[in-house]
Amino acid sequence: MSREIRVLIVDDDALVRSGLTFMLEGADGISVVGEAPDGNAALGAVDAHAPDVVLMDIRMPSVDGLTATRRLRANPQPPEVIVLTTFDTDENILRALRAGAGGFLLKDTPPAQIVDAIHRVATGDPMLSPAVTRKLMDKVATDASSYDRARAGFERLSEREHEVALAVARGSTNAEIAGELLMSVATVKAHVSRVLTKLELGNRTQIALLAHDAGLA
Repeated sequence: MSREIRVLIVDDDALVRSGLTFMLEGADGISVVGEAPDGNAALGAVDAHAPDVVLMDIRMPSVDGLTATRRLRANPQPPEVIVLTTFDTDENILRALRAGAGGFLLKDTPPAQIVDAIHRVATGDPMLSPAVTRKLMDKVATDASSYDRARAGFERLSEREHEVALAVARGSTNAEIAGELLMSVATVKAHVSRVLTKLELGNRTQIALLAHDAGLA
């Protein structure tokens, strides 16, 4: 992105919010535009500050991060959401990803990796490694109805869109997909956009989750 990435920090712990704000304010290309203590306040803060990326704690009083993520991602032009958690085995992480979060970060993630994750999510690239994604997805069994719906969704894709979708599910960036499938990055972006539209999904992570449900990843 050519302009600064606008970030909103949502956490019920004031020390966590202030620590993240202090750290991110010194990062190039990032501007912290606001903070919120829970999911309910986050909804209003998004309306007020129009952030590009929201760092969202999962466990909060009042409205939790999972509910807030689902509500935010239902907006016509939603911000990207990165969920914050203490444990990488938290089953709520998978629910947040299905609700539309672009990825997750452990609260003890090194500052440089947090900055990198914000930049990646803001530009539409994946930030979850395939290994982490599989670890999360394997915690939840896919039932028959989910399998059928996912398979039906992939059948709506053209052959090229199917190839791009599976590459996205593997965690490949647009540049990597372009090299693998011998097309331009702009063409890859166009295919990804069509895949999201046809599958009625909000981001690349949800493509990976649907591919898992369909038994393709």
